[in-house]
Amino acid sequence: MSMRTIRQLPYEHDELFKGEISRMIPYHRMYGKSYCVPALTVYQESELAELQAASEAVHRIYRKVQQFIQRYMPDEYLVERLGIHPGLLRAARMEAEPDGITRQDWIVGEAGIKCIENNTDTPTGIPEVAYLEGKLLEVLSRGGMSEDDIPLHGPSSGMDEAIQSALTDLIHFYSRKGLGTKVYFTCYDWHIEDQTNTKYIMHLCEQAGFEVVYAPLEELEIIPNEGLYHQGEQIYILYRLYPLEYLIDDREEDTGLEVGQALMDMVADGKIGLINPPQHIITQSKGFTATVWSLYERNEQTPEFCGFRLFDDRELEVIRTYLLPTYFEPSVFIQNKEPYVSKGIWGREGKGTHLIEHTEGEERLEGALGEVQNAKTDHPDLLHQADAPRTPEQEEAAHIAAYYEGQPKIYQRLWPMQSAEVQTEEGLFHGYVLTGIFVIGGRFAGVLPRIGEKVTGDMAYYCAAAVATVPPNPPLYKLN
Repeated sequence: MSMRTIRQLPYEHDELFKGEISRMIPYHRMYGKSYCVPALTVYQESELAELQAASEAVHRIYRKVQQFIQRYMPDEYLVERLGIHPGLLRAARMEAEPDGITRQDWIVGEAGIKCIENNTDTPTGIPEVAYLEGKLLEVLSRGGMSEDDIPLHGPSSGMDEAIQSALTDLIHFYSRKGLGTKVYFTCYDWHIEDQTNTKYIMHLCEQAGFEVVYAPLEELEIIPNEGLYHQGEQIYILYRLYPLEYLIDDREEDTGLEVGQALMDMVADGKIGLINPPQHIITQSKGFTATVWSLYERNEQTPEFCGFRLFDDRELEVIRTYLLPTYFEPSVFIQNKEPYVSKGIWGREGKGTHLIEHTEGEERLEGALGEVQNAKTDHPDLLHQADAPRTPEQEEAAHIAAYYEGQPKIYQRLWPMQSAEVQTEEGLFHGYVLTGIFVIGGRFAGVLPRIGEKVTGDMAYYCAAAVATVPPNPPLYKLN
């Protein structure tokens, strides 16, 4: 398999990620190592064109299936198959016409392009794509190119405008419901990546002409059945970079008040508008991916259930071409001796994800950190290692592992990733490319390439996207 082309910039990390860039992307280093690298992931114009058309077509199918679930599937399905907390059901069934900010994850390579995940509740990576990509291309054009280099341009130059347009549509939607146009933006203030993403979107919203307030989660106050407040001011529209599956379980430590449930009840009652909208919890669940495939396989049976054929022939072709077989149990893959992926339905950053490959008749399992286990044994014993004392960091790691490993799973056909080599502060890294595609307000908006292990985790490198500009064909001259 060919490797993805990487254009290395002629700079060290500290030469490039300083000044304005460092202020705009303060997490260019994370977890004690570089996260952003001085390099570009190069795509061909034909690849970008296909990704743009495919991501929008897949998004339309996701929206169609989301509405089908809201209208026709019972609560039991949302709880048991999608894993949605019962306290979120009323809000999840709310139908909002405008769409929000989503990011699909694609594998791009010689075997074809496939969308493997959909991040619709709290997608991040926005400042990297909307700001940093352009800055790195500017640096390259100023002094990093020779005359023989193929010109490059950025695929994400319209992302700021796409965010502003989507926010405007959502704010006006909520305004028509009597919630005004003032928007509060919240996340955990101590989480620098979340804070940077939140404030970036907030400033775009302000530039679009709306009144905005930054209100950290730590400063919010809920009075059940009355309202959500920040420093005494009531909030009617809230952008939150905080997953709904976490929020619904939030309680006040002192009183035990179920503040998450109280907030979601007010959302369901129409007293508060959320950005992203609450129905995005349906598409965030990886059980949704298995649901799409199940409906695809049963498309001829849907008239018996709801009176109409869910997908037309064009939509069936899109699903067949760009999505992967995904199920709630792995028997199909085991029977066919096919490699597959096991994913927790609320897995994030590769946590709870394992690759299961058949090697010499045995299943082999590779986790998010690249560790290999025999798939027929239990999961790595992260919680019940001998009685040796553990550090607070180990305790936290064990708690996180228990959360993700204990979730219901979906099983998806394993698709080969394209490899890439990138120079980092830690040396030459050989990894695999995962291509994030932002679809905002239903339209393609930007590209987030990350280079990591076969399971892309939070230690993957951001390597900005660039598109090779194909030169025009030279004129043909006849010799006289």
